[in-house]
Amino acid sequence: MPTNSLLTSHTRSIAIAASPSVVFDLVTDPAALPRWAPGLARAVRVDGDDWILENDQGETRVTVRTSREHGTVDLLTGENQGAFSRVLPSGAGSEYQFTLLFPAEVADDAIAQQMIVVEGELEAVRALCEDQPQP
Repeated sequence: MPTNSLLTSHTRSIAIAASPSVVFDLVTDPAALPRWAPGLARAVRVDGDDWILENDQGETRVTVRTSREHGTVDLLTGENQGAFSRVLPSGAGSEYQFTLLFPAEVADDAIAQQMIVVEGELEAVRALCEDQPQP
């Protein structure tokens, strides 16, 4: 993809009745990824700063960049490509925001289908975090 191609962003968020640290710990744990995003990763192994995700399409190397201080979790599959998320404090709980970038040529119905998957993954994150003991 040329570097001057514009990407479109699509973001979903979910309120979670769990502390930001509980949410952050879950979404930055490579071993937990198959529990909340099984379509993305059936299995995960760590390789330095990267995670190797295994799914039905094979293996994908993902560079992981996190900042506990800022609540950011970026899973990068290429330059400006990947998933970008943030855990925000929200009252006694958290708000988890998740953004995907799509090349302009991706069809609207394909984007809509992917965002339905994301919404299911966010529900799984909420369920897993709300089941954890809170600090």
